[in-house]
Amino acid sequence: MSISGKPNEVKLLLGNEAVARGALEGGIKVASGYPGTPSTEIIESLAEVANEYNLYVEWSVNEKVALETAFSASLSGLRAITVMKHVGLNVAADTLMSIGYSGVGAGLIIVSADDPNCYSSQNEQDNRWYGVHGYIPVYEPASPQEAKDMTKDLLDISEKYHIPILLRLTTRISHTCGPVKLGEIKKVNKEINYAKERERFVLLPINARRRKQEVLLLLKNLEKDNEKFKYNDIYGNGGVLGIIACGNAFNYAIEAVNILNISDKVTILKLTSLYPLPKDLIVKFINTFDKILIVEEVDPFVELMVRKIANEENINVKIYGKNLILPQGELTIDKVVFLLAKILNLKFKTYNNFKREVKIKVPPRPPTFCPGCPHRASFYVLKQACIKAGLDLKKEVVFAGDIGCYTLGYFKPFELIDTTICMGASIGMAQALAKFGRYKLVVAIIGDSTFYHTGIPALINGFYNYAPFLTYILDNNVTAMTGFQPHPGTGYNAIGEKANRVMIENLVKSIGIKSVYIIDPYNVEESIKVLLEAIKKVIEEKELVVVISRRECALLSLRRRGVKRIYKVDQNLCKKCLVCINTFACPAISFDGEKVTIRRELCVGCGVCAKICPYGAIKKEVIEQ
Repeated sequence: MSISGKPNEVKLLLGNEAVARGALEGGIKVASGYPGTPSTEIIESLAEVANEYNLYVEWSVNEKVALETAFSASLSGLRAITVMKHVGLNVAADTLMSIGYSGVGAGLIIVSADDPNCYSSQNEQDNRWYGVHGYIPVYEPASPQEAKDMTKDLLDISEKYHIPILLRLTTRISHTCGPVKLGEIKKVNKEINYAKERERFVLLPINARRRKQEVLLLLKNLEKDNEKFKYNDIYGNGGVLGIIACGNAFNYAIEAVNILNISDKVTILKLTSLYPLPKDLIVKFINTFDKILIVEEVDPFVELMVRKIANEENINVKIYGKNLILPQGELTIDKVVFLLAKILNLKFKTYNNFKREVKIKVPPRPPTFCPGCPHRASFYVLKQACIKAGLDLKKEVVFAGDIGCYTLGYFKPFELIDTTICMGASIGMAQALAKFGRYKLVVAIIGDSTFYHTGIPALINGFYNYAPFLTYILDNNVTAMTGFQPHPGTGYNAIGEKANRVMIENLVKSIGIKSVYIIDPYNVEESIKVLLEAIKKVIEEKELVVVISRRECALLSLRRRGVKRIYKVDQNLCKKCLVCINTFACPAISFDGEKVTIRRELCVGCGVCAKICPYGAIKKEVIEQ
């Protein structure tokens, strides 16, 4: 849904869309980020209205560059927001740790969208710790409305203290829809040139030491402001148990109290200013109760600081939190009900409105590539080439994977992903495994967007240090996994305008790598032939070889052309060998025990199955316009 609208209009917005609207109301002029679930919709929403509100919106090549773009805008007197998922903040951390010292100019918000339970991530790190680590204030909203309003207000706070603000979201807040009352779009036109304050922004040791002292003082002053921060609130009055909850955990706490019907027994302190904590407010609250429960996701971040405050102030209070529930996985209403019942010694039954007894045995549905996905064909030809080269895939080859749709190559029937650590690590690990491992062949498998993100420095390192391995770049002309965002290889930018196109092969050749091949994975026989040649060069000539498997994402291609090719199985020719299913595993192809069929509604007409069928039983049926 568009984030445009008039003041006082109520719209149903995602939490991410609400943040985007709040940034707009707060007068931002620059937005940057790198796509990653659950954060992506913030930049997408701002890109949609960029021309309407005269914004500069950028999908950056990675999160570090995104933060540096927003930071530089701030120094130029332009309010800015930069957006990333939690693991992306690791990429930006080098810059983050320094701007906590230097401070900013105009308001700057850094959004970290955390992912409890790893729904779409390799870990569930809690990025609130980055605030303490980098002396950067941390705030966390509890609803889309609060996300919108708080984003707007935090830009003012950032500008007042000349300090960046870390706005922490979680998956449920990012992707929850709620009614949001819109406010006015703020017009901020300031002529400020912070960039020439050399003693702030040149972090030589003599400047950095002084700046740290100044930042610590700023945080002390901000702590006083947080005592009266309007988004901190108290619900209830009295009872035997005090609950401190933040973010979406507050919503669960409210629901759990209602489920157990114990509103007369508890009082809830909703915290949104998490660093620095409002110490006086905390002291006053925990002094009122003998027992305190702290509800938060994922780590005991607030809990440890409250324990520290209680110890410093000699407050004798029993504090419950992660000592009763592991700092792992997503918080649920069930878990909070359990905590409250245990502390208050209540009898209860597991609460779950959505629990239903399922009588039908549902077959397992492992994740798989979309029908027609070029990555499926890319893995198929790679596997066949390795087999034809006489390599033992279990003992003689190691496949270093990366972050993207192609991580699904881990599953059957391909099983060609042995490691997946973080963005760009495929090449970084492959060049070291080629030197230190005992494998005949090392393959780095990386996507186009990820290659631009952090693959290039690792490839340079491998070439510089004479590492013989195969880099297999799967180029589908878009950042597909997060929703078709552009990257430097697409030829267009975040708002759909034409942009300079950076071709992967030109980058690779400029490094000095001589053996660079481009294949179309839909051309199965030719692709296998090229890969066999590439494998031979790596093994026999000890070269670093790059193969670019280029074919546009099937879903994107369908959107562009509006054409659908349909394939069918000729039952007279089909021998039921199941090669198409066992080695290719396209979800459009199925076997019911008697015959192999292709489902029209799923087939996208890539034709790869027809090329791998040993009996020529798969035929093109129609082309529909």
